[in-house]
Amino acid sequence: MLLKATFTVLFLLEAFPCMARESLGHISVVLLGASGDLAKKYLWQGLFQLYLDEVNNGHTFTFHGAGLKPVEQGRILVFDRLKNLACPSDVHPNRCALVKDQFLRLTEYHQLKTSEDYAALNQEIRTRLSQEDLKEAGRIFYFSVPPFSYAEIARHINSSCRPPPEAWIRVALEKPFGHDLRSAQQLAEELRTFFQEEEIYRVDHFLGKQAVAHILPFREQNQHNLDPIWNRHHVERVEIVLKETVDVKNRTSFYEEYGVLRDIHQNHLTEILTFLAMELPANISSSEDVIRSKLQVFTSLQVPEVSSAVIGQYEAYNGHVREELQKERDYVSRTPTFAGVLAHLDNLRWEGVPFILTSGKVLDERVSYVRVLFKNRAFCTLGEALWNADHSQCKPKQIIFHIGYGGLNSPAVLISRNLFKPSMPASSWKEVLDRPQLRLFGQPLSDYYAYVPIAEKDAYAVLISRIFQGKKESFITMENLLASWAFWSPLLDGLKITLPRLYPGGQESQHLLDFEMVGRGLSFVVKEPAKLLSNWDDQTPDKYKTVQSRFRQSHLVTAWSEELISQLASDIEKAAISTIGKSAEFHLALSGGSSPLALFRELALRHYGFPWRQTHLWLVDERCVPLNDPESNFGKLHDYLLQHVRIPYVNVHPMPVHLNRRLCVEEDKGTELYASEIAALVANASFHLVLLGVGADGHTASLFPHSPVGLEGSEEVVLTESPIKPHQRMTLTLPLINKAKRVWLLVMGKSKHDIVTLISRVGHEPKKWPVSGVKPSSGQVAWYVDYEALLG
Repeated sequence: MLLKATFTVLFLLEAFPCMARESLGHISVVLLGASGDLAKKYLWQGLFQLYLDEVNNGHTFTFHGAGLKPVEQGRILVFDRLKNLACPSDVHPNRCALVKDQFLRLTEYHQLKTSEDYAALNQEIRTRLSQEDLKEAGRIFYFSVPPFSYAEIARHINSSCRPPPEAWIRVALEKPFGHDLRSAQQLAEELRTFFQEEEIYRVDHFLGKQAVAHILPFREQNQHNLDPIWNRHHVERVEIVLKETVDVKNRTSFYEEYGVLRDIHQNHLTEILTFLAMELPANISSSEDVIRSKLQVFTSLQVPEVSSAVIGQYEAYNGHVREELQKERDYVSRTPTFAGVLAHLDNLRWEGVPFILTSGKVLDERVSYVRVLFKNRAFCTLGEALWNADHSQCKPKQIIFHIGYGGLNSPAVLISRNLFKPSMPASSWKEVLDRPQLRLFGQPLSDYYAYVPIAEKDAYAVLISRIFQGKKESFITMENLLASWAFWSPLLDGLKITLPRLYPGGQESQHLLDFEMVGRGLSFVVKEPAKLLSNWDDQTPDKYKTVQSRFRQSHLVTAWSEELISQLASDIEKAAISTIGKSAEFHLALSGGSSPLALFRELALRHYGFPWRQTHLWLVDERCVPLNDPESNFGKLHDYLLQHVRIPYVNVHPMPVHLNRRLCVEEDKGTELYASEIAALVANASFHLVLLGVGADGHTASLFPHSPVGLEGSEEVVLTESPIKPHQRMTLTLPLINKAKRVWLLVMGKSKHDIVTLISRVGHEPKKWPVSGVKPSSGQVAWYVDYEALLG
């Protein structure tokens, strides 16, 4: 036993020599969203790798998983993942087991919802440091949470959980960083309130991939050979490609908001472009020098025209959208799932050299790479069979940074043998000599000097290590982010009305997505078989020029559905800001049904600029079902909007349809309760804005034809009967709606064309068509009608 104990002590001292030396300082790592998908797949493993790498270097650590789930539930989810942590193959199993056990002992889960929770975590960290007589070196907060929660979490950290002034704080943020230039600026301004820029680490996981991370070191180590040829005189083109075989099923909510250009091009591909095109700084180890050189690239990038891009959409995408987002059968999305973009730089080095950025879903293979193809003026009279593998000048000349997957199935750097033999760090890269049958880009592997990492590393593990080390060059700065959005936003705006080419996906797409450079733009090679997302003829746009700007003597806004929703959301935001400037609160009543769902998603995107804290949300009508029922209007409002914005819960007013375990029972007086709540909070019971829809039978809210209930009288909230299940409804009455300062009606879809045509002609006949009775006594009416509903 004594021998065994002695061995154990010796092994512990060998595994943890820091136990025998003075600590260099204590690091607290807080992972927010600790039970989420990203955390389970990558982040916990990355944190374990950090501990494994640094445990011998003098620092001590504690790891705090955090989330909104209660402690017991969150702890179970987190530790289920921690049980599966793995060590690299070169770590001895005994040492791995010891380090893993120690990591688990140093890890705890916390529920972080309120400022008190953050203050309690702060006190726990301070108490542990005091008890163990440790000096605090710093804290890392990793935000693996949706961006709409960044500001609130940042406020709690800043007020209740910052380390003392002598210790550092580093905050890691996951993309997306905004939806366009304006939203990125708003997010940056919010975060600037709580953190300094040097404390923020915006994560683009592609910057942790080994082939991408080696672009600058490769350029520096081979500068003597590259300097003469890394320019417009020798480079024919640069290709930056990320192809995927998967679809976006179960992610359509995100993809409808972002699409492939925002998801891949604006961040991953643009960052790679800057590494290739930037002037090599004097010291690539200097974060400031690297960041400065990257920013100079954006000053040279020419803003792309719409003709600089080709976009596509895999055929099953619309079905996924309709199913997951509950769209109508005739709904058509213009969101691209494939894009090729041509970029040019206006400087002496790269003038005229095309940079082609390509990415897509459901393509024929999964692969990502950078390919720098050089011009070749040589002509060889010998046949190909006699070309010398090392010296034939007739073979293509290229440098490839193979990021992952594909035939090679690993990160790699490939240099054509007819260029030069590269200098590569022997400590981290090894030459591949044992795969002669493999062909890459039409050439056997033997035509390249090919190098792969000695040890493959996960991108997140690499970036977590660099956060710990404070290496800012591997992350996106605010200036970098805003410069990138300034470059991409004009193209994104221009493509809003462009119809993407449909493609079946996989190898069945054949040459449908092949494109070529035509002048300064791109064009699909195959012209005829392109099946577009519309059956309108070429004259359709001219037809819309004749649409009038009035409907039923009221203001009319009309556009394609996506543009219409964007305009409506913008107008609601402006109305809210204007109203709050005068009365400090904005009372908005929203109707149910399927039409507003797209609006709710658009409003959720505006969580940065919309004054949610001063906004009260009311329901125009509700189905008599529990609020968590799939048919509930409030349930849809919650799923598509409320859970994505920072609105105080006391400002949300669901209709009381479910009282005393009963649904819409008159004796429960739910209608009177809601009317009393409106009277108590809304001045003169006059909402600032009521948003209504229109049914195919002319009903609005839950006021139905041939039923006098709710159309007149003194009652403000009533129960009605619908011809469609669930039959019972609670609704605002027409007199209450007509007290509003603004009433806006949203009508979309070809199925509404007949009722829109009818309503445009009838007078004030609410008993036949309740919507015709919408006429505020001292307010304004506006109609938001898309082209399909208006013109059929």
